[in-house]
Amino acid sequence: MNLEHSWNVYRTRFLVQARQLTEPLVFTDALGREHSGQVGDYLVEFREGVRRITPREAFEDIYVPLESPRTSSDPSVQPGRPPVRVSQSGHERISAQMGAAG
Repeated sequence: MNLEHSWNVYRTRFLVQARQLTEPLVFTDALGREHSGQVGDYLVEFREGVRRITPREAFEDIYVPLESPRTSSDPSVQPGRPPVRVSQSGHERISAQMGAAG
């Protein structure tokens, strides 16, 4: 395997909710897997309610913070879904992630 030419570029599609840990955390998920994180790591919750710990360096490389859905007046911002914007006419829906009209 030639590692020089075999890499693909990926991006995440979905919004998640996360909080940075202020103290170490250990928990067991519904499937019996143990998760542990240190101060600075992130507890990440996906749309399905699944939670996991992501190391700080990986989390901050992958995710960009958005306004919190709880404080946002924009109902299109929902965890687990790309934000959708409605044009002023109300007819055209534009995915903020893809930039495509639908």
